[in-house]
Amino acid sequence: MKKFKVKKTYHEINEKIKSGKVVVVTADEIIDIVRKEGPIEAAKHVDVVTTGTFAPMCSSGAFINLGHSIPAIKASKVWFNNVPAYAGIAAVDCYIGATEPCEDDPLNKVYPGEFNYGGGHVIQDLIAGKKVHLKATAYGTDCYPNRMIEKEITLRTIPQATLCNPRNGYQNYNCAVNMTNKTVYTYMGALKPKVANANYCSAGQLSPLFNDPYYKTIGIGTRIFLGGAEGYVTWQGTQHKPSAKRTKKGIPVTPAGTLMVMGNLKKMSPKWLMGLSIQGYGCSLAVGLGIPIPILNEEMVNYTAISDEDIFTQIVDYGHDYPNGISKSYGQVSYAELKSGEIKLKGKKVPTVPLSSIVKAREIAEILKKKISTGKFMLGEPQFTLPSR
Repeated sequence: MKKFKVKKTYHEINEKIKSGKVVVVTADEIIDIVRKEGPIEAAKHVDVVTTGTFAPMCSSGAFINLGHSIPAIKASKVWFNNVPAYAGIAAVDCYIGATEPCEDDPLNKVYPGEFNYGGGHVIQDLIAGKKVHLKATAYGTDCYPNRMIEKEITLRTIPQATLCNPRNGYQNYNCAVNMTNKTVYTYMGALKPKVANANYCSAGQLSPLFNDPYYKTIGIGTRIFLGGAEGYVTWQGTQHKPSAKRTKKGIPVTPAGTLMVMGNLKKMSPKWLMGLSIQGYGCSLAVGLGIPIPILNEEMVNYTAISDEDIFTQIVDYGHDYPNGISKSYGQVSYAELKSGEIKLKGKKVPTVPLSSIVKAREIAEILKKKISTGKFMLGEPQFTLPSR
């Protein structure tokens, strides 16, 4: 059991928030504070550190309740703007996935496909207040005799809509390159032949799970910024892999932890949930996500003081190795190097391309900082934290 010189509780920090005496800084700001004051002094006067990320998060979607029709229907197939949703839940409940393409999309038959409209775009249209065409078909039962409904809906006219993302906030991800002789189109974007570009996707020192690498304050019930509204961590995300190799500071050097998150879609904003078209790959959803990290002790402040120079990832070939299940790294690079605009690989300068928006990540961290500082956002103490090994 570690002994700390600084000890705070969630209750104490929330009382400070209520009284307006809380001290909140962003994950960018805490780095210099710890360097100047040291972890103990920093932990004494800083109560919360805010984080943020805004990037494509494919494992996203929404549960939507259509509302009962007259006569009643047990929908077996559902489409929103011709994008299929999964209806095998209940009579008028369905789930629309962010990566589901429009039914008449040519996909990659015309290569590389454009994937102009899909589930992520439907979600954005709904929260933007736009009308969406709903079609549902059924086989008919005695209690649900209707066999088809077709109408225009808006987010206001449906009873419930819940964003439910099974895997968000990835704790580190690969730096993608292409070592083949032709351009490849991937979920990491277009990769030019012969390592002409290197794509990465993380906010680095601002990213939530880099600021709590062992998930000591993040778990079931953690209140978060999600899509412009309040949301919650509801479970570990799919592909959660905390056993990944780590640096001495605890930072994983390969993809590691993930989060399952939920929130009320009706309160969210199209600024923070945006449908994406990834050329040659498919549809997705860019998600704005931010987590406040409570500074319970000097250990937590040390974790939040991590900088891009201390965060590393692996260079992976997406032209041949990745699609063939070959696990191989062509080098390790820091996020400071990636954010500089170029890295060196085999003596060659390679331009880097971020899929994650650092500008929007900073904005999310600032929004959380302001909300907490003004008493509009309380910390949610997790019922239990995520598995850390």
